Amino acid sequence: QTRSDSVLKFPEVIASYNFFHKTNNTIKNTGRFVQSCHPNLLGLLDPEQYLLLYARGQEWYEMYDDCQVLRTLDVPWSRQADGRLAATIAVTPVAAADDGERQRQQALLATLIGHDLDREATNRLGELMVTRRKLASPRRQELKLRDNVVYATEPWTTTAPLPRDLQPHGDRSLKITLHYLQKLSFSMEVNPSITPQLLLELCNKVTADQGLECRPSDSLVLKVTGREEFLSGDFRLLDFLWVRKCLKSSRDLHLSVLSVTQLPQEAVLLADWPLVDSFTGQSSSHDDLRLEGKDLDDIFMISLWDCDRKFRFKLTGIDIPKLPAKAPPSVYVEASIIYGNKVLLSVASTTKSFADEVLWNEWLEFSVLLSDLPRGAKLGLTVNACSNETASDHPQKGKGGTLFFVNLLLIDHRSLLSQGPYNLHMWPYLGQEGEVVTYQADRLSSATNPDVTHCMAISLLLDRYSFPVVLPNGATSPEPRQTRKRLIGRPISIGLPPLFPLSVHPRPLTLPHEQSVHYTANLPTFLRSVDWLKRNVVEDVHWLLEHLEPEELDLSVALELLSFDSIDESVRRLVVQRLESLSNDEVLMYLLQLVQTLKVEPYHDSFLACFLLQRALRSKRIGHFFFWYMRSEVAACPYFRQRMALVLEAYLLGCGQAMLDGFSLQVQAAQALQQVALQVKEMFPDKTDLPPTGRPALARVELWTRPRMLSSVLSDLPKEFLVPFDPRVKAGAILVICKVMASKKKPLWLEFQPMPSPSPTPPLGILFKEGDDLRQDMLVLQTLVVMDSIWQEKSLDLNLVPYGCIATGHNIGMIEIVRKAVTIAAVQRSEGGTHGAFKNDAIFNWLRGKCPLQEIVSQAMDMFVTSCAGYCVATYVLGIGDRHNDNIMITNQGNLFHIDFGHILGNRKSFLGVRRERVPFVLTPDFLYVIGGVKGRDSLCIQRFKDICTEAYLSLHSQSRLLVTLFSLMLLTGIPELSAAEDMRYLREALQQERSEEHARDHFLQQIATCENLGWTVQANWWIHMLVGIK
Repeated sequence: QTRSDSVLKFPEVIASYNFFHKTNNTIKNTGRFVQSCHPNLLGLLDPEQYLLLYARGQEWYEMYDDCQVLRTLDVPWSRQADGRLAATIAVTPVAAADDGERQRQQALLATLIGHDLDREATNRLGELMVTRRKLASPRRQELKLRDNVVYATEPWTTTAPLPRDLQPHGDRSLKITLHYLQKLSFSMEVNPSITPQLLLELCNKVTADQGLECRPSDSLVLKVTGREEFLSGDFRLLDFLWVRKCLKSSRDLHLSVLSVTQLPQEAVLLADWPLVDSFTGQSSSHDDLRLEGKDLDDIFMISLWDCDRKFRFKLTGIDIPKLPAKAPPSVYVEASIIYGNKVLLSVASTTKSFADEVLWNEWLEFSVLLSDLPRGAKLGLTVNACSNETASDHPQKGKGGTLFFVNLLLIDHRSLLSQGPYNLHMWPYLGQEGEVVTYQADRLSSATNPDVTHCMAISLLLDRYSFPVVLPNGATSPEPRQTRKRLIGRPISIGLPPLFPLSVHPRPLTLPHEQSVHYTANLPTFLRSVDWLKRNVVEDVHWLLEHLEPEELDLSVALELLSFDSIDESVRRLVVQRLESLSNDEVLMYLLQLVQTLKVEPYHDSFLACFLLQRALRSKRIGHFFFWYMRSEVAACPYFRQRMALVLEAYLLGCGQAMLDGFSLQVQAAQALQQVALQVKEMFPDKTDLPPTGRPALARVELWTRPRMLSSVLSDLPKEFLVPFDPRVKAGAILVICKVMASKKKPLWLEFQPMPSPSPTPPLGILFKEGDDLRQDMLVLQTLVVMDSIWQEKSLDLNLVPYGCIATGHNIGMIEIVRKAVTIAAVQRSEGGTHGAFKNDAIFNWLRGKCPLQEIVSQAMDMFVTSCAGYCVATYVLGIGDRHNDNIMITNQGNLFHIDFGHILGNRKSFLGVRRERVPFVLTPDFLYVIGGVKGRDSLCIQRFKDICTEAYLSLHSQSRLLVTLFSLMLLTGIPELSAAEDMRYLREALQQERSEEHARDHFLQQIATCENLGWTVQANWWIHMLVGIK
């Protein structure tokens, strides 16, 4: 048939697919029949020449998967006059692409991503290409709904109540200076509860009185002068973060009124992939696929559930171009069925002498039926050293460790059972030393080693069938069995209370919200007890999950279910449905963990990947950090590089031209500074090459008096760029007042010109580090933000300073320099040299010298008390170690804060086997002197400090599960001090997770008492640190 449509146009439409009985004028295609008069019917099925398309709504969708069953796609069907169902399928030749334009686009994407995906896109039906095509649908859907003005002017707001010190401002007028279209500037006092729209209307009244032409308020936007930050939406002025910051620091509030035409171009200019159906890769039901009652000619696929034989494979052998330097005398292969992070079954080969080629030709069989294999199960293969020559018959008794590993998905991304021969390139298992990713995370990956020339390869043969074997879609029976009722209505076998009470079908789980949340709190433990190799049990669990409402999941439980204990698709669908209710602020708060949990997904395409893609495309704030979190993982994690690059590419194709331009400048700046950092390390290879901290000027001269280096920096750096750790701030030209810090990694202390602003603005300071994995610092700072949000909900502002920090690549990144702040060591030196460490009134006197008025002195002392309390609680809970006086700082306003989080979770430095730190957190006599003043430790001020501490600590105690979950999800990063589940023990103990609130209160008061009694040991350590420079 030929079809003409005013919206949907293709050059040639020459076939229609119909359901009817077989005739002589048909050809078979995936179990259905084609009626057509085209002279070359078989040629139409060549994907290199023709596309098969169908129309739905205003879009064309391609039938992309060769094995896709027509009825499983979302094809519009119509009933003909004779009662037959018919669907119209358009056939069009593949259009010639503009190779030059496509190459330019792909080069841009490869630069931004840090990886060229096109080099790996060799298989049209491979997971990379199929996922590329499938992610176009959620991207297109999100872009249709996106308002570019709302997208460009997304505000930074908070839902937390006003902190106690800002609450008086809620009843006062707020002074604002407005700069109207660069024509008029004026100040006005307004009610702090009005919205930006009302403020624009007031602004128009003033400009009209001045005789200026007024524009409609909906064509204007409010922008913070000198910042890339907007005031928009239906929020009170007091709900904007910048407004609160100005009130807190007594800073003037300047706003620029801009026309929407002055906003950057947010249109999507990159060419997108054609759409494929969202059901691509899903099979038909078991009833459609089952063999029973079918002739051989009617079989085109086999249901996996009809395969009642045990899973087995033939191990052919291994080969490696060059043996390792310390090759063991013999090896064996261990094969495991892995589901998530669980090894469900294992078998091992016989032992063979290790050589560059080892042959087994041995069948290994598992005690599980093919029909019971769950989606996402992997065949894990490891080559292991065997240290005992006599252990050939019992390899498990003589194994000497894993040498190489690789995983193979048993059911692929198209729901097809893996069949036939495989030659898999393995990863070397080098242990945790020097590795970015731990084996616990590595083993989740089904990627193979791209270094095919030098790596170990393993060959195997899986059983082959005459037809594709597919995992059916849906359950065997939709009816709830009696076992499902028992699962809900009685205590389950692992000893937990009943998950849910039994009630009437079809909505059997009806409970008050509070009670539902209580019961679902047990869901992670329950799912860990499920036998995922028993299909009938898995179907029962799926039935149970289908009758849960997403809002019944507490957020901490939902995040816990994203861990590698729960990779089942139904579980993760439920979790993502719960996450969809999160605000942009909440998504941003947990984004670091959400990005990491992409590694848990068995396949590139997942509910979580689509969720993150859509939320990043919806919010520029989320999108900015999503870009950098993903890009750093592309650089740092080879095991998941393709997945991270693929999802990042999907985002970049829809983020808009302004975001692309911004990312290009940021990447250019990061690459230029990385080259400078590497040159500095070549110039000064040893730590002692640089002058000590007290003489930074010499280091500055060494760096910036080298013309070749300076010209290189100036030529490669963009004139201005958004700062990666804070997209609200734009850096201008680099200033000459830069230096190299005297430490092992040679970080660069960089100063940039700030953007023009009516208020005096100091230069923008960035510490650029090469050689350090900043993801641990990012985790600690993100946790401080979470803690602060918990406290802010109780109107408790403890003045934390979670300064900006972001990894821009592998072991490289940027850290924000906090202005008007010095280290405690510098304060103590200024008050008595190295002996200032023992001077109890050193900080008190320094603060008093910074504050000329007594009222300001009192404010500074109060700021010190609250910030000290906040960091005492935070550093204790996180187990932050190596707390010397050069990584604790204080601002001129008395705000204490900690930096450099190289040791966490109770991992503390020792000297000659003796722990240098004997206190749970830093609360030294000079800190107590500021808190209590001259009245001593028994003053009411000290008691107020303890009350603040206990209130803050108990707030975290009540959120223990959330905090532990956030850290446990970061196990996937491979951070050295957070690489195993045992590392969570410190956090649970510090939070007193299993104890009562009263017990937790007493526990923390005991920690304060310990610090008071042993504060002198900290002073002694600090004195030694200043004396000999121990870092």
